[in-house]
Amino acid sequence: MKPFTAILICFGAFRFVIAGEFEPLPLAESVKIGALEISTEHPPAGLTAEDRIGLIMAKELTGQVVHRTSTRILETRATITPSGDFLLMFPEGDHYAKSKGEKMNEMLAYRSSDQGRTWQGPAIAFDIPYSQHGFIPFRPRGSDRLYAFGTQPIPGKWTWKDGLRENAPIGYRWSDDDGHTWSKVELIEPVNDPDFRGMSVMRMTETDAGTWLLGSHEADWSLKPFTTKQYLLRSEDQGKTWQVLPGKRPDGWSVGGFNRMDEGRPLKLGKGRVLFMTRTPAGHLFTAWSEDDGKTWTEPTPSSLVHPNAPPMLFPLSDGKTLAAFHHNKVPREVGNDRDAKLENMKVRSELWVSLSDDEGRTWSEPRFVLANAVQPLHAVGAFNFQCSYLDTFTKDGTMHLFLPHRWQQVLHLTLPESDLDKLPTEPELQDQLGR
Repeated sequence: MKPFTAILICFGAFRFVIAGEFEPLPLAESVKIGALEISTEHPPAGLTAEDRIGLIMAKELTGQVVHRTSTRILETRATITPSGDFLLMFPEGDHYAKSKGEKMNEMLAYRSSDQGRTWQGPAIAFDIPYSQHGFIPFRPRGSDRLYAFGTQPIPGKWTWKDGLRENAPIGYRWSDDDGHTWSKVELIEPVNDPDFRGMSVMRMTETDAGTWLLGSHEADWSLKPFTTKQYLLRSEDQGKTWQVLPGKRPDGWSVGGFNRMDEGRPLKLGKGRVLFMTRTPAGHLFTAWSEDDGKTWTEPTPSSLVHPNAPPMLFPLSDGKTLAAFHHNKVPREVGNDRDAKLENMKVRSELWVSLSDDEGRTWSEPRFVLANAVQPLHAVGAFNFQCSYLDTFTKDGTMHLFLPHRWQQVLHLTLPESDLDKLPTEPELQDQLGR
């Protein structure tokens, strides 16, 4: 592969990021995909190894590095603004839960006016005196107002003590100028649990009736192993009032035997039906359904999607009916709360597969391979070397735009035509290609 030359165009406070600005990353000699050992020098015909972005991936994908850091980036989220720009935001620094009161990160923003071909940034999105966890983009139907929901570890309203370090108010800002400037934060104080504290970083949804649904979980790190409980925040009046489901704390959802459930993702299905997918340490993503606009729910139960203790990555396709679930399709050698070593749990996050559903998430297609980390394990924090989780995506004109916080080191923007989803290889197809 040819060496890349750095290109940088400056304009005011922004950098214009041009493909090739970042040096290639050193690739490992081989990568484990499913049960297969794949050479990065000679990958099978259906895959390509890209040192400029550090992945081995299905040949139907293309990609670029938008941002690379010498510290750490956190969850990446992107959206299409009312004017049609792409807005990408993520914190750079360290996780807010590591704070003892000091600010740990800044929320950065990039913008693209040419559908992701070039990006302008970074700029500081919110000039605030405390850390952020992630950007949950939300634009109500028929509105030009853009919202940024998320965890708000505000000094005086949040503490790292007594095992509460992840639990903070949940709040939102809004922008009426296409995401250039934002309001002060409004905190969610549910009528049935006004002092609710939790963590929210998963995408939210709006039902056909205009109801807003946002996942949030609380954690107790004073326990060994620590526990989590999952909740949903629900508003019928566009954020003026909220209710906690399935009930006020401590009556959240949790998987028996593990005392864990977190990072839930609601998704509207239409006609009052809503799907809810959530993370567990039980080896599968769990799902639940509502038939009454998110007021009541079935008990969360395991889906067929094989997944470690990592977040759901669930998105609708442009036909409004098909659901795409990206998942790691592998679990550590020992599945359990913190019984599996952290490094082993993170290693299985190195692969991303996708399964489709046309029956509202009740059954899923055979997993197809999307991408895997291909960079040598050079990070001092071993678990960071394998990070290919927390994928975000939206579809524009038949093209899926995927955003990945790769290795917590760089932000990748990848594209994949929706029509090529069924061309991605299954594991048996990769096996056949290796045998030719």
